[in-house]
Amino acid sequence: MTLFLTGSPTRFGEPWFTRDNGFLDAVRAALPPKPRVLLVSAAPDDDGFTSSVLKGMSDCIHLSGIETESIIMLRRENAHKARELVFASDWVILCGGHVPTQNRFLHETGLGPILKEWDGVVMGCSAGSMNCATRVYSHPELAGEAIDTNYHRWLDGLGLTDINLIPHYDQVRYVRIDNLALFEDIIYPDSHQHRFISIPDGGYITVGNGRSLVHGRAWEISGGGMKLINDENKICSIMNFVFISPHFPHTYSHFCRHLKEAGVTVLGIADAPYEQLQGELRDSLTEYYKVSNLENYDEVYRAVAFFAFKYGHIDWIESNNEYWLEQDARLRTDFNVTTGIHTDHISAIKEKSQMKKYYALGKIPTARQVRGADGPEAVKAFAAKAGFPMIAKPDNGVGAAGTYKFNNEAELDRWLSDHHNDLGVFVLEEFITGLLVSYDAICDSNSEPLFESMGVFPTPIMDIVAGDLDTCYYVDKTVPAALKKLGRRTIKAFGIRSRFVHLEFFRLDRDREGLGKKGDFVGLEVNMRPAGGYTPDMMNFAHSTDVYQIWAEMVAYDRRLKVEGEQFICAYAGRRDRCSYIHSHEEIMARYGSVICMCDRMPAALASALSDQVYMARFGEKKEAEEFFRFVCTRS
Repeated sequence: MTLFLTGSPTRFGEPWFTRDNGFLDAVRAALPPKPRVLLVSAAPDDDGFTSSVLKGMSDCIHLSGIETESIIMLRRENAHKARELVFASDWVILCGGHVPTQNRFLHETGLGPILKEWDGVVMGCSAGSMNCATRVYSHPELAGEAIDTNYHRWLDGLGLTDINLIPHYDQVRYVRIDNLALFEDIIYPDSHQHRFISIPDGGYITVGNGRSLVHGRAWEISGGGMKLINDENKICSIMNFVFISPHFPHTYSHFCRHLKEAGVTVLGIADAPYEQLQGELRDSLTEYYKVSNLENYDEVYRAVAFFAFKYGHIDWIESNNEYWLEQDARLRTDFNVTTGIHTDHISAIKEKSQMKKYYALGKIPTARQVRGADGPEAVKAFAAKAGFPMIAKPDNGVGAAGTYKFNNEAELDRWLSDHHNDLGVFVLEEFITGLLVSYDAICDSNSEPLFESMGVFPTPIMDIVAGDLDTCYYVDKTVPAALKKLGRRTIKAFGIRSRFVHLEFFRLDRDREGLGKKGDFVGLEVNMRPAGGYTPDMMNFAHSTDVYQIWAEMVAYDRRLKVEGEQFICAYAGRRDRCSYIHSHEEIMARYGSVICMCDRMPAALASALSDQVYMARFGEKKEAEEFFRFVCTRS
């Protein structure tokens, strides 16, 4: 369902839908040609008023250039046919009027459950928009309501949104009811435990794909006061985003900053003291909840529950960290957060054995595999068929940790003997030789990439960890068409939506039967989070852009606004503290200082794979990057 919330879809008394803030274009884009329209009366027993609204809205639709197949008004005499009329429609318009009167009619017709089963376009006008909320704030409107002790300001609504709208800002801002100022004396006091959004006629809010977007000038009323949150011809997001462990790695503060800039309410949960958070992160968080241990699910659950009580429904829960993927999924499931992976799908993206099924679904070539859980005899039979070398790695594991390589049957037998008690933890695969590359992408809610990049790893991370080698890799200028095709197919096959992903592939160094020709790409594994370490920053340097902002725009708007500039190769050279090198730090900076993008320390938790001291530089050609690697990482 696509939902439009308006005060009035017209501006300045014009008899057609406004084009301001892209409203008419957005409505037309959401509708099929010649839609069937169902209007819902706010005064079902007032025939004169209802007929007037039917004529006025019909004229407005047609004067706006929208051709219709039919326009019907849901009123008292056909209320018993509400379900039939809704499902025979493409566009339901909840008309304006008296909120409590329409609210009673909506419950009498059972419209809420009906609309939740139906997939079409709903547009609210004034009272109709207010009644779309789960809990409707029906502020006093008529004389006597403000002082009537039996008047109910909170009503059960249709449950299509959690937004409480105060429409017609320009007309009602200074209205007085029963000698009380509507805003200062009524709405402000009621906002201490609630948030209201007020928009003028012509502005609107769209709700869909887990996102609520304000288009045009708008104010937020909360905590007993009011502030401007958006302006004409701009968009901001109304969203409660719980960011798990936003302090690690420290660059994740950039994600939070751009979320805040998009209008998102960013709520952080971590186990670090607040005063130890970076300034950028503290400035980006609306509120921070410190737990004693992020591993304690009950404690993290209570933190999310607190945020839900204080700020309303949680729209997004994310850590962008592979370590917390399962906990993220469990929290989303428990709090009915639909913008992400739930527990019923987590094995597909965490367990390497399950990944194979989805690679097959997408017809993506990938190495053959056997599960350790199938037993030693099955493993040996697989080895006889696939040949050596082969590797074993944890079925549910992060990075290269716990990975083993066998060059012959004797090495495999020793490993099987050593791991007879935990064999089921592992999967074993044929060893693919070739260049390790990554397809990194930020995709929208339709699984379409908004950003694409390729990382190239001349020495696989597995070999770097096992051999205590220096870390050298780069982000390339472009993504080959063949890799784009496979990367996009992988995203579709795994059902990836609204995520930053890091997908690993081998580029074959020779023809391999059943996999492909030399130069073809073969799927290795999927990682449902951004590439590790400072790789997102390398993407920024390589593509002259900001992936933190692109990701935040995806979250908030389901689209990308940030553009790319000049393209480079961004090279990463990492050195280990315990090793000696031919060239000193001063010599590196003297030679490459003009092209160095970042010189920093890698956190200890990531150093085994990414080294201790990091140098990043960008170049126009691959050979310049290779020379940089040699200069920085040649050991003495």
